[in-house]
Amino acid sequence: MANGIINWNVDSVIFWITDSFPLKYYGLLFVTGLILGYQIVKKIYDKENIPVENLDKILIYIIVGTVLGARLGHCLFYEPDYFFKNPIEILLPIKKIGDSYSFVGFRGLASHGGTIGVLIAVIMYCKKYKVNLLWQLDRIAIAVPVAAAFIRFGNFMNSEIYGKPTDGSWGVIFQKDDLIPRHPTQLYEAFSYLLIFGIVYFLYQSKIYQKGNGLIFGAFLILLFTARFCIEYFKENQESFENQMPINMGQLLSIPFIMAGIVLIIWKLNSKKGLSFS
Repeated sequence: MANGIINWNVDSVIFWITDSFPLKYYGLLFVTGLILGYQIVKKIYDKENIPVENLDKILIYIIVGTVLGARLGHCLFYEPDYFFKNPIEILLPIKKIGDSYSFVGFRGLASHGGTIGVLIAVIMYCKKYKVNLLWQLDRIAIAVPVAAAFIRFGNFMNSEIYGKPTDGSWGVIFQKDDLIPRHPTQLYEAFSYLLIFGIVYFLYQSKIYQKGNGLIFGAFLILLFTARFCIEYFKENQESFENQMPINMGQLLSIPFIMAGIVLIIWKLNSKKGLSFS
């Protein structure tokens, strides 16, 4: 590190489990985020005397919704032409190289798609088990920023989804790609998400949910996606077609979530009824 510049060239692979299957920092941090999120919600369930078995049930829904949603979101939002021609690569961690397929892991997971996937999964869970949807979303929303932060730490370890060049006096040089000091936008997002966790957890501790289910979830949507919208200004576009857009795809996809959060809070402050499938 010199003059505020960090040279970053960490191997994304911790070690090889087999000759063709690596353990990567990204996967380890992804799982760590899920475990921490689980423990946060478990603490809330214990506090409210809710059987932890209920959390175990919804966890399966959330994991499946997160992975499928994030993967499908990337394929549909960022590279639809390629994946329509190579549909087998959408749900399998492989890529066609020459005449054969090789294991490469899932190269492309969209956080907006993951959010949609989780929402669909939670709706399905609440409908099946007759749980108040907004009550459930309030509790899940407290843990999501922590999981999201660890995913961004994983992106940093992978030297991916980085930012635009800085003025050269500071920044991170991701040596795997070039020698240009750049905004470490993965870290901007990660620490923003940890701050958001602190805010929504404070809202929970202050028992704002007593004024209406959905207020915590609404605040979460506004805070997280506003942070995402702003940080996108410092981030390199993921796909070339975004260069022709006034705002990039990440910002475009964030707007509906921000608006949904605003509408939800306004609605709940004027109504004490929660949305339930019971």
